[in-house]
Amino acid sequence: MGSRVVVVTGGSRGLGRAMCEHFAAAGDAVVVASRKLEPCEALADELSRRHGVRALGVSCHVGSWSDCDALMDRVLDEFGRVDVLVNNAGMSPLYPSLGEVSEALFDKVVAVNLKGAFRLGVRAGEAMRDRDGGTIVNISSVAAVAPQPYDLPYAAAKAALNTVTRGLARAFAPTVRVNAIMAGPFRTDVTAAWTEETLERTTGDRLPLGRLGEPEEIVGTVAYLTGDASSFTTGAVLTVDGGMVS
Repeated sequence: MGSRVVVVTGGSRGLGRAMCEHFAAAGDAVVVASRKLEPCEALADELSRRHGVRALGVSCHVGSWSDCDALMDRVLDEFGRVDVLVNNAGMSPLYPSLGEVSEALFDKVVAVNLKGAFRLGVRAGEAMRDRDGGTIVNISSVAAVAPQPYDLPYAAAKAALNTVTRGLARAFAPTVRVNAIMAGPFRTDVTAAWTEETLERTTGDRLPLGRLGEPEEIVGTVAYLTGDASSFTTGAVLTVDGGMVS
């Protein structure tokens, strides 16, 4: 489509990086947002060089309400608008047992996976509604509908994110569309550190396609949900998981 202003959180690596590559290749201006500034700026520079688009790297800890506000303020100051927001940032730290989940860990997981997406979605939705509309995509997880003992706080946050998606779709209709993707396991730097036991537990017989997804394999769904082909789609939660919860 091109010429849009696109914000991707968790954009410097993994799924977010693949999304940023897609939007830049399509001619969109891209804001790469993540907690560490240096990799965001490095990717933004690379996207500008390779695709001739305007790209900006911004540090944002999405678990911080003020950081989320600062990100949106920066985008609106620099570009005057936002057309697409992809709430991709997330985290699911390992813990020994449910009884050993600390309050700090629980709060951090909820903040990064839910609070930030809520605040950014509201700020972006308001800005989009005040102009020509736009699209928001929240990256959820199949854990939302198939929670496991080893990812329960994360699963709860993603289930709430699905609810937020539907609520924001109603709040900002008809000019702003809000949808979510429930992602299964994808090959990223996170899964590269998994042990064979963790990989088997996460995939194994539970995954009909028999493998992890590649980051590029979520891009098509993101492109659909942010493009004209999905103009009658809002409040939807689409599953991209290799058949894991089908």
